[in-house]
Amino acid sequence: MSCHKLLLSELKLWSSGGSSWISRLRCGGRGKAFSSSSQNVHISIVGGGPAGFYTAQNLIKNVINTFTQTAKHSRCNFYGNVNVGKDVSIEELQQAYHAVILSYGAEGNRSMGVPGEDLAGVYSAKDFVGWYNGQPTCQELSPDLSCETAVILGQGNVALDVARILLSPLDVLKKTDITQPALEALAESHVRRVLIVGRRGPMQIACTIKEIREMVNLPGTRPEMIAADYEGVTEALKDVPRPRKRLTELMLKTAMETPGEKEQERRNNASCSWGFRFFRSPVEVLADTNRNRTAGIRLAVNKLEGSGEAARAALTGEVEDVSCGLVISSIGYKSLPIDPSVPFDFRKAIVPNSMGRVQQAAGIYCSGWVKTGPTGVIATTMNNSFDTARSLVEDIDSGVLDISAGKPGSQSISTLLEKRGVKPVTFSDWEKIDNVEMKRGEASGKPREKILTVEEMLRVART
Repeated sequence: MSCHKLLLSELKLWSSGGSSWISRLRCGGRGKAFSSSSQNVHISIVGGGPAGFYTAQNLIKNVINTFTQTAKHSRCNFYGNVNVGKDVSIEELQQAYHAVILSYGAEGNRSMGVPGEDLAGVYSAKDFVGWYNGQPTCQELSPDLSCETAVILGQGNVALDVARILLSPLDVLKKTDITQPALEALAESHVRRVLIVGRRGPMQIACTIKEIREMVNLPGTRPEMIAADYEGVTEALKDVPRPRKRLTELMLKTAMETPGEKEQERRNNASCSWGFRFFRSPVEVLADTNRNRTAGIRLAVNKLEGSGEAARAALTGEVEDVSCGLVISSIGYKSLPIDPSVPFDFRKAIVPNSMGRVQQAAGIYCSGWVKTGPTGVIATTMNNSFDTARSLVEDIDSGVLDISAGKPGSQSISTLLEKRGVKPVTFSDWEKIDNVEMKRGEASGKPREKILTVEEMLRVART
């Protein structure tokens, strides 16, 4: 179904994520809002990560194909550094727009719910990734990397990214856009062994083959696997989809096959190791003798009930202790409620919806992780965002979404923000920040050198 009949003339992005708004755009996380208007149709999208931009892209799909082109399109305006739910309410957006699409992602951390998770040396993956990626709100993290062994709980792409950063040679990291403070801290790191722990087995691992391949080929490291974890896996591979089969075969090869002479030499010379630990769940973070920081983690030993993707982890009653000084929880993100007027399912941590239509909230839609929960990869987000855009167009075509009444669109919201002393950042302002970061990076041989405070970002944006 074509969406040209909407004749969208403006799309605006409002930041709902607070102080780390610019990093969220850069890294693709939670935080902006966007609106569109023409032929008296006005639509606001709250969220400037992939979900927000993909939803926007689908609404003007025949003339754009990248996020930057979306933001620069004549029908789109970017409003950054505006906190939806604080600087402007959802009700106020509804008064100004025919529809509001929530695409603000999953900014909260899921708790492990075990004793000791508040000890020094325990970090959420979200905060740890934010620290080395330059999120302003995470720059005070200062993680203690003085231990030899780190345990990462969770086996998704984020978990493997954290493991890769902890073990990558400095010469490799220096060529990336990792922040300078993180680079300096990692240069002094004593971490030489990383265990990546999951409650189920190799057939249920949540990462993609790309991330595993990067770990397998990471210079200066060797894999440390447990052969017993792969019992029965070869037989089970016969009936699984090709992507899962290829991923599991790579793990099997890494864990079970005798390496060739060149690979064996590489492993023998490696100073660091990494490995998966399957069928394990956290029970308690163990404290040192002074009871003030992490000394290890107690893991429950699980068995699987069922098979394939639907297999459940069941406790066996056994436990094992692993000595470590660093625990990083990568067990998932969760969305947070944005405004009291918007329904929210606290158990699932999503906005309840049907195909992106928010339940019991006419004119409100959602896309991305706030719609589905924090699952899938970027292509998953793209497809579910496109589905939401199609739902909105269908509702306009069918008359379910009433667009007959005039709406002022962003003009009224801009006036409201001005009265409240809120000065939005435009996309051209954001490009100034982007250009400064890339120039600073070029000077030091990196893709970019990130600005680490909102205050400096705003100073650059407004010069």
